[in-house]
Amino acid sequence: MQNDAVLTMRGISKTFPGTRALDRVDFTLRRGEIHALMGENGAGKSTLIKVLTGVYEKDGGSIWVDGTEGEAHIHSPQDAQQIGISTVYQEITLCPNLTVAENMFIGRSEGAVVRWKDYEKKATAILKNLGIPARARQELSSCSLAVQQMVAIARAVDMNCKVLILDEPTSSLDDKEVEMLFSLMRDLKSRGVGIIFVTHFLEQVYEVSDRITVLRNGQLVGEFAVEDLPQVELVAKMMGKNLNDLEDMQLAGQKHEAGEEVIYQAEGLSSSDSRPFDFQIRKGEVNGFTGLLGSGRSESVRAIFGADRVTGGKVRVRGKETRITKPHDAMKAGIGYLPEDRKKDGIIADLSVRENIILAMQVMKGFFHPMSRAQMEAFADEYINALSIKTASRETPVGSLSGGNQQKVILARWLLTHPDYLILDEPTRGIDVGTKLEIQKLVLRLAAEENMSITFISSEIEEMLRTCSRLIVMRDRNIVGELTGDQLTQAQVMKTIAGGEQGV
Repeated sequence: MQNDAVLTMRGISKTFPGTRALDRVDFTLRRGEIHALMGENGAGKSTLIKVLTGVYEKDGGSIWVDGTEGEAHIHSPQDAQQIGISTVYQEITLCPNLTVAENMFIGRSEGAVVRWKDYEKKATAILKNLGIPARARQELSSCSLAVQQMVAIARAVDMNCKVLILDEPTSSLDDKEVEMLFSLMRDLKSRGVGIIFVTHFLEQVYEVSDRITVLRNGQLVGEFAVEDLPQVELVAKMMGKNLNDLEDMQLAGQKHEAGEEVIYQAEGLSSSDSRPFDFQIRKGEVNGFTGLLGSGRSESVRAIFGADRVTGGKVRVRGKETRITKPHDAMKAGIGYLPEDRKKDGIIADLSVRENIILAMQVMKGFFHPMSRAQMEAFADEYINALSIKTASRETPVGSLSGGNQQKVILARWLLTHPDYLILDEPTRGIDVGTKLEIQKLVLRLAAEENMSITFISSEIEEMLRTCSRLIVMRDRNIVGELTGDQLTQAQVMKTIAGGEQGV
């Protein structure tokens, strides 16, 4: 263990059935350091943290924590806490109906008698010492999200925390609240606490962090001082691209020239999870939102579809002002939406392929106007054949199909409604290369032959370049650029995500 290291992890491996989540990963955290742990979805960040905090048992490797004799053996979150490792998650795990002091000391009393007045005095001193704008007797629910995060951190620090893990702590905070949290992080850093900062917000990484460790596909890409790793290079390392090898070229694809008619237009559209943005799509156009995970791309299309609570903005569909506040409004306006998480928001696993395919059509008709069994079977058979869905029969439970075939079933559900505008959020995630190509070809064909407008989102830049004629680039929940024509290159996309030429 290095002299200044408060945590050392070497050769950490973890395998799940069919997946090697961590492959001999090294990680070092120093005293008084804010260390960003970066990587795209599936890179291994969460698995590494869960191994460190005892949620998962590691398959191989060693962990040393300052102040413990020899190698640390962490089999549970309680073990981690006892040796000074604390985690504050994105979702607040405190009790909102209790006071700040009660949340800070609940479960930590010694003996049968709980002297809450003593705890309130101690909580007041801690809050003042850390500069947290809360009162000990204040009900936690009356505090802002940022202050609730800070109370959770104060609880961890008072428990002799040496390693503080902050897992997406700023995802629900506004700019002012983020700065409050960063002030506390800098204060803890000055006191010698080592902080692991997990976030998808690039600008926040460079504002508050000292070092960056990048993971990709369960492997260590490297550890870097912040000043030695420009944003554009960080993006390249997270995505697995070598900037020197990127070619300034348009990837092949039979892209369709969009018409002039604007099918959908939004001005200042915002939701409970998205910031205000302007957007439009023309008839027969394939465009896309791109950016790192957490950039706001999925939140934007969920606002378009009314999947999240819409909080502002104006929407026009084919030039007519339209109110879309819920998915049914969007469906009536001719909009379909394939969600990012097919298992959570897409398929109904216990229902048959037939029932899943006809679901959206039946919702639009109304459940008091059911389709006949013959109609349902005919529709199901039509799209099973059209999309080459591999299933034993139309009555097979959709949950038993492969991921790619489940995705095709959701596509069939929306194609059956004949939408004018179709939103596809990660339609090829987790499926085989052959099915990916089929879906990409289908997108281009729908635009060219049926003049369907399509918004396509993918974590893979190559896929976006193959299918989209216009890319809206997002960073930290804001639109930071729009690329068309010769600008549609991997290098230009990454530069824009990272902050333009300044990131080079």
